[in-house]
Amino acid sequence: MGSLAEWGKMRSRPPGPAAMLHDHQRRFFDLALQCEVLRFGEFTLKSGRTSPYFFNAGRFDSGPALAALGACYADALEASRLDFDMLFGPAYKGIPLATALALTLAARGRAVPLAFNRKEAKAHGEGGVTFGAPLQGRVLIVDDVVTAGTAVRESISLIRAAGATPCAVLVALDRQERGLGERSATREIAESEGLPVIAIAGLDQLLTYTGERPELLAHGPRLAEYRRRHGCPAAQENPNP
Repeated sequence: MGSLAEWGKMRSRPPGPAAMLHDHQRRFFDLALQCEVLRFGEFTLKSGRTSPYFFNAGRFDSGPALAALGACYADALEASRLDFDMLFGPAYKGIPLATALALTLAARGRAVPLAFNRKEAKAHGEGGVTFGAPLQGRVLIVDDVVTAGTAVRESISLIRAAGATPCAVLVALDRQERGLGERSATREIAESEGLPVIAIAGLDQLLTYTGERPELLAHGPRLAEYRRRHGCPAAQENPNP
């Protein structure tokens, strides 16, 4: 792991394409820090890895925070130029996230239907495992992060079973970590399901962001070491097929 002085020298180098920060990515990290969604320290993940940072989208827990997050999602989506017909939010965190995005898109002049799934099928009332708009056309899945990819694959199967077409996955943060093999979970989904995975930002951008913020500079070396040991930088694998 490089020293803090060495990391400081890295800050002055022109970033590569994968490390460039767009305005909506800076706003996203600013918001994540403000809401304590993004924290630095030492955290044990479900994978057993010890991570120098933690991301908990459940802390986007107010109207203003969700409105600002919805704008970041919308900006990332518009930059991707993806063609889609409706949104799908996997239970549970995907429900408010997809709703926030739908509200932002409506404010920008596009009314987009959205649907969600239940963890358990409902046997009374309207019944079924989904609620909201009927699943049809090209469906964009909206979630917080992709870890093992289990929830995303369940959503893909549900959408296809309804006769609709999953067209992409949109997440807030791509941790860009290897899954069970040498590829990241996002790349594994892209290859196995044939879907692009779009993220507001990833670990590459987080490294650049910490390098721009003096108060976060000390976290850079540990982030870089974590990426070296467990990561799949976007510049190396390009998760969008």
